[in-house]
Amino acid sequence: MTDSTAGAPVTPGHATATRPGVWLTEGSLVLMAVIWAVNFSVVKYGTSLVDPLAYNGIRVGLAAVVLALIAGIARAPLPPRSDLVALLALGALGNGFYQCLFVIGVSKTSASDAALVIAATPAFVAIIGKLRGTERTSTKRGVGIALSILGMAFVVLGATTAAGGNASLTGDLIMLAASLCWATYTVLLKPYTGRIPGMQLSALTMVGGAIPLVAYCLPAMRRTDWSAYPPLGWAAVTYSGIGSLVIAYAFWYRGVRIIGPTRTAMYSNLQPVVAVLVAWALLSEVPTPMQCIGAASIMGGLLLSRV
Repeated sequence: MTDSTAGAPVTPGHATATRPGVWLTEGSLVLMAVIWAVNFSVVKYGTSLVDPLAYNGIRVGLAAVVLALIAGIARAPLPPRSDLVALLALGALGNGFYQCLFVIGVSKTSASDAALVIAATPAFVAIIGKLRGTERTSTKRGVGIALSILGMAFVVLGATTAAGGNASLTGDLIMLAASLCWATYTVLLKPYTGRIPGMQLSALTMVGGAIPLVAYCLPAMRRTDWSAYPPLGWAAVTYSGIGSLVIAYAFWYRGVRIIGPTRTAMYSNLQPVVAVLVAWALLSEVPTPMQCIGAASIMGGLLLSRV
């Protein structure tokens, strides 16, 4: 497998590509983190206008259609049947069950809290990868992960006294379950990232998740009067469907293939920092000093694990 941007051999999960290729991948992961960070406030706004299940069904369905069209235009041959079945099943976990937990969790807590709790994902990825024997965690990277978890604890504690928003224990626990779900999906997906084109991988897993999710959300979608949905609501659906589930996912899959799931997941720790600032500006969820300390700890953990 080669890095298409660098033209040099790549071992999936290790930064063995030429420096420009690796830095391009990591730069795209920063952009991915920003897209996903803004998405917390976008989803919070969108689900305040319509049933969260209806909102989720239409955005995931939109993403599945767009990705299927892109993959169809590419005309890449389908993977072997065993891989096809496995990817559809993984899609049900990562793009079906996870997305359902994600949107319901965001709708039941503040956007800031949701982003801060989801920061546990890299730790789950590292732990699951370690248990499966697929990830090696150095002492320095382990300290970086621990520092990020400590930062998450600070920001979650700070969120309980933050002004604005509607943080709740129920919503936070749902987000924690979503984090574990995504981490499991990421680790199990890694073997396929080295032999299946990224866009095809994204399309198959998204379709695998969209089929059960849309079926589950269909009653809520049919009850919704979409003609009364405001233009800003449709903009939110488009952003969280195309931006979050198509563009950002493409960056995520590339990162898993080039630098591995643990290091890729560490970039998701940028999300709470950006998400808290965006929620502050758009939703008046004012960050507390403890949250700011936690954000600094999360950034320090990311930098330490990167070095």
